Amino acid sequence: MRADYYQPLHKGLVINVLNPRVRVLRYSVTAENKRLGSFRDVGMTEGLRRNECLINDLKFRMDTLSYKTVSANKATVNKEWVVVDAKDQVLGRFAVKVAKLLRGKYKTNFTPHVDCGDNVIVLNADKVVLTGKKWTDRVYLRYTGYPGGQRETTPAQLMAKPNGAERLMRKVVKGMLPKTKLGDKLLDNLYVYAGSEHKHEAQQPKAIDINSLS
Repeated sequence: MRADYYQPLHKGLVINVLNPRVRVLRYSVTAENKRLGSFRDVGMTEGLRRNECLINDLKFRMDTLSYKTVSANKATVNKEWVVVDAKDQVLGRFAVKVAKLLRGKYKTNFTPHVDCGDNVIVLNADKVVLTGKKWTDRVYLRYTGYPGGQRETTPAQLMAKPNGAERLMRKVVKGMLPKTKLGDKLLDNLYVYAGSEHKHEAQQPKAIDINSLS
């Protein structure tokens, strides 16, 4: 799309100035707009030429801060340590929120290609729940690399193995992260414990209610 396709006006009023049929795309009524003057609906007005409009006393202005995007980088990113409790949480829904915390999607300066998420500590990973018969009916597949080497396992079988709670949680969260080098790096910021104790007191992690996140 051409940069001059839309001619910005004052405080959120944008019109198409290249199309003879000028159409108001969006307009936010503010006190300053009311003070400067009213405007007529030019949505269906025909035959208007470039830079002509039926708006009274509104000047063509551009707020130079409105189109600047702030991207995080290694120097400006603010990484924290957080603790979440997985007790009685549905595994998939819980893992979605953990993946968002790892990626930093709850932050205003979220940048897709930067590790701007938090270090997440998951407690009581052995107390997650699965609805229905998913403990035995859900199947995870893997391959040994040899012919006929397809292997399958269920969440119940995976949980019964040593460190099964951690392996299950990391497997589910990994599937919700990017399949790139960045995704592998983000997964290193996840710390899963089967019990209610962890060994990261020195980092002074902040406990958050996972149910308050969307």
